[in-house]
Amino acid sequence: MTAQPLAPSLAPRPWLSGAARPHRRLAGMAALATIADVAPAVGFAGGLALAVHHLPQSPVAAAPWIALAVVALAARGLLGQGALVLSARLARRVKADARTRALQALFASPGSADKRLTAAVEGVEALDGYYARFAPARTAAALSPLLLIAAAALASPMSAAILLFTLVPFIAGMALAGTAAAAESRRQFDALERLSGLFLDRVRALPALLAFGAEARTGAEIEQAATTLAARTSRVLRVAFLSSGVLEFFSALSVALVAVYCGFNLLRLLPFPTPETLDLPRALFVLALAPEVYAPMRRLAAAYHDRQAAEAAAPALQTPPVPAPASTTLGRHAPGVSFRSVAIGYGAAPVIQDLDLEVRPGQIVALTGASGSGKSSLLHLLLGLVPLADGEVEVGGAPMPPAGFAGQIAWASQNPVVLPGTLFSNIVLAHPQASRREVMRAAGLAGLHGDLDRPLDERGGGLSGGERRRLGLARALLKPAPLLLLDEPTANLDPESEARIIAVIRRAAEGRTTLVATHSPAVTALADRVVRL
Repeated sequence: MTAQPLAPSLAPRPWLSGAARPHRRLAGMAALATIADVAPAVGFAGGLALAVHHLPQSPVAAAPWIALAVVALAARGLLGQGALVLSARLARRVKADARTRALQALFASPGSADKRLTAAVEGVEALDGYYARFAPARTAAALSPLLLIAAAALASPMSAAILLFTLVPFIAGMALAGTAAAAESRRQFDALERLSGLFLDRVRALPALLAFGAEARTGAEIEQAATTLAARTSRVLRVAFLSSGVLEFFSALSVALVAVYCGFNLLRLLPFPTPETLDLPRALFVLALAPEVYAPMRRLAAAYHDRQAAEAAAPALQTPPVPAPASTTLGRHAPGVSFRSVAIGYGAAPVIQDLDLEVRPGQIVALTGASGSGKSSLLHLLLGLVPLADGEVEVGGAPMPPAGFAGQIAWASQNPVVLPGTLFSNIVLAHPQASRREVMRAAGLAGLHGDLDRPLDERGGGLSGGERRRLGLARALLKPAPLLLLDEPTANLDPESEARIIAVIRRAAEGRTTLVATHSPAVTALADRVVRL
């Protein structure tokens, strides 16, 4: 078996565009609602200008234009709310897709769990602002100013020329700010990944840290990583505030230039000849539109940090393709299992190498050997939890797929996973379609007598060590799987408890092919064949 090739990495921007491609209709609706804001903005400016013009005549003459301005304001509010709702919905869907892929990659590649976990949590959340704020603002900033300048040109071509000319330094300032912020955002996300990985690693090793009195040193390491993250975040904010100030300056300067031109034109005090002579309605119309021309650009500048955060997180969210679930089924009858020149390795030194083993259908095989000899790894190979480095594995005459046969195997580990809930809900996990009578029968055969509705916490509170083993065996008994894998089912049990568990194993192995990793002579005596690794 050869390793699956990784997906080629994309640049952040193409990946961000591709992530929204399955939801292009929703993205288009959000963009359209954002651009549609231009129409009520023009309506408000026109209504305001004409209302002021007709107000000296009579309030009745100004009433229709006041009504137009009020309706335009209400329409802007509705369009703005609609655009926000659509953008938030788009962001939610893209984040759900990205989180699903990140979690699939996490379980498919547990060796990179720290980075994958950070990507699934912090990285995915960094996409929210990009799709909810930046993407709609970018579309609006590309089209809305030009549409508004075109509307202004109908009233004053010179004012429109001033607005168009002053867009150049505004765009240049945004480009410079974005370049400065990109590197800082990338460093901030790297610092966040380091802090998350360090914290997760120290939590895992907490018992060892307490045992060796390393609390102070560990606290200092986490404090240093947190301080680094805070410094990176401050630099990002510093660049963001500086760029906002520069853009606000250019925006105010541009509006001031239009106001000066319109005012001097109305007073006929311009020191140079112009091809137009403004009246009050046209001047007011242009002055009301001038701030609107730069509003989309200002919103884009305010959301620019969202883009940098998303681009910084994008490389961690690009995941290799996860192998599709196995299409091969084991059927209902006990299969044979063949290992031919199998090698399993987590690094340079293989745990198992050149293993040849034939397990006949319905046979109970005990895997023995010293700790670290690869007994559990061989079982994990069939479950798809470890990669096959070399060789071939066949189950029931069919080659084992990369993901193993995890969904079709009855499995009892050394420490069965316990989820918050009841004993019944923990047993039925193995076969959700099972009836309550079937669950009670499996629990009785495994020796779990008493109330199946008793509550359990995530640490297995309410279960003894022997009962936890019986929980795993009850799951194996309940699941209608032709292959049974047991990993040290009687470890650390007294002889009496071990004898009872062995009786349960004998019942669970009926009609199945069974592989048991064990050190126990009593379990070994139960097997049809003993293989020492």
